[in-house]
Amino acid sequence: MLSISNGLSFLRAPLAFLFLVENTSFRIAAILLAMITDSIDGYLARRRRAVTQFGAILDPAMDKFFVFFALTVLMLEGKIEMWQSLAMISRDFFLVAFGIYLSLSGLWKAYECKSIRWGKATTALQFLALIGLTLEFSFPGYFYFIFILFGLLAFIELFLELYLFKKSRSTSASN
Repeated sequence: MLSISNGLSFLRAPLAFLFLVENTSFRIAAILLAMITDSIDGYLARRRRAVTQFGAILDPAMDKFFVFFALTVLMLEGKIEMWQSLAMISRDFFLVAFGIYLSLSGLWKAYECKSIRWGKATTALQFLALIGLTLEFSFPGYFYFIFILFGLLAFIELFLELYLFKKSRSTSASN
């Protein structure tokens, strides 16, 4: 079922296509609208008690699509190097590794996907970096290593959440 929250998440996909127009104002507007829809969709879902597993997957997937698309365009235009783009999306490599672990351990179906602090922080920093890159701000090389650090912290947070999940499952099973 398509809720207002999920509709706002889906909106980030067409916003990404504004990066095909080489116009700073369009791109900044797209980033700001993506940031706003990202904030509002989660708020509405929680407020209306309409948080769903589908929405928990859709929201970050649309964030990733927006960021990946924008980074690809900026890379093709020579405004960012490949290693910088990879550093900016390094958190997603950690997420894939976590997903592989869940699959191999047989916990994939039982685990509840939800947002984590370091994931939100990384997404916010990605959007801010996209604004800077769109405005042709040159970030120092070490700036991109912050994304790798945030990715590692997200990975640790996911395993802490998994530990708590497994602990609560074993506690409820023993009752």
